[in-house]
Amino acid sequence: MTAATAFRSFIQALPKTETHLHFEGALPLELLRRVRPEFARPPASWAWDFKFRDFAHFEDELIDMVFAWFTTPERYHEAARMIFARHLAQNVKYVETSFASGCIEFGGVNGREVLAAIRAAVPPELEVRIFLGIHHNGAGPGMRPVLEDALGWKDLAGIDLHGGEDRPLEPWTADYWAAARRAGKYTKAHAGEFMGADFVRRVLDELQPQRIEHGARAVEDPSVVAEIKRRGVGLDVCPISNHKLMPGVTLANHPIRGLFDAGVTVTVSSDDPISFGNTVTDEYLALAAHRGFTRAELARLARHGFEVALLPPEAKRKWLAEIDRLASL
Repeated sequence: MTAATAFRSFIQALPKTETHLHFEGALPLELLRRVRPEFARPPASWAWDFKFRDFAHFEDELIDMVFAWFTTPERYHEAARMIFARHLAQNVKYVETSFASGCIEFGGVNGREVLAAIRAAVPPELEVRIFLGIHHNGAGPGMRPVLEDALGWKDLAGIDLHGGEDRPLEPWTADYWAAARRAGKYTKAHAGEFMGADFVRRVLDELQPQRIEHGARAVEDPSVVAEIKRRGVGLDVCPISNHKLMPGVTLANHPIRGLFDAGVTVTVSSDDPISFGNTVTDEYLALAAHRGFTRAELARLARHGFEVALLPPEAKRKWLAEIDRLASL
């Protein structure tokens, strides 16, 4: 066995998590091709050296793809079965995924039915927690009753702030995030992907999320990094997504190395695979190849995923022990 093969086998054997996955953005290409035959070839953005012009470029292309497929709860269910099977094939044991409130608002699907359809597709070997992703301006008059109702959906694990970071945090947001926590829902928010460390601090202070999605630009201000550590907030980082989307960021200079070395709890996930052509395994391989992560450090990243996971302590201990065993070989 070559060293490269042995390294890939180690990554495959690691129990892993995926804690930053947009459900619609994980649309399997095979399903997209059923309704959009022109995708016989993968999207151009799957190329390794592809760079989106800006967030609007990415969002427009993603919306064009996902609205072609996600029109009914049944289609969510069919996609979920394929998505979760691929996680199992990579030895991913735990997934947090968010479906977009925009598909309720603009696609006309029933959010409660979508949640049930995804939940019904979860295989017994995989733990999945489902979130509702809400855009900065996602609480208009038509959506506010839906969002209020969503806090009572039994199988909804929590909420996540989605969308362009340059859009203002509207006054309803902080109140809704607080109401979600009172309802027993876990709260996340996207920050630090396009806007800098000041925006990360603002989101921490105003929304008080229990986890930050991305958070990469927090590294620009040591005081923000210290505050993230003080609060015990994990960062769900997506290196390949950032490589293709964040201005000035590549895998060779990705901030995850600085955050990890500073002792921040960082996890790795694929974000929107239909846009980036990536998997969780690819993320680990990329960090080893481009940011010098060793076997021991990749094992620590895997540990971080289970440390932040919404799992009972005994389940966490099981997978953490297996990671430690593999790291010691």
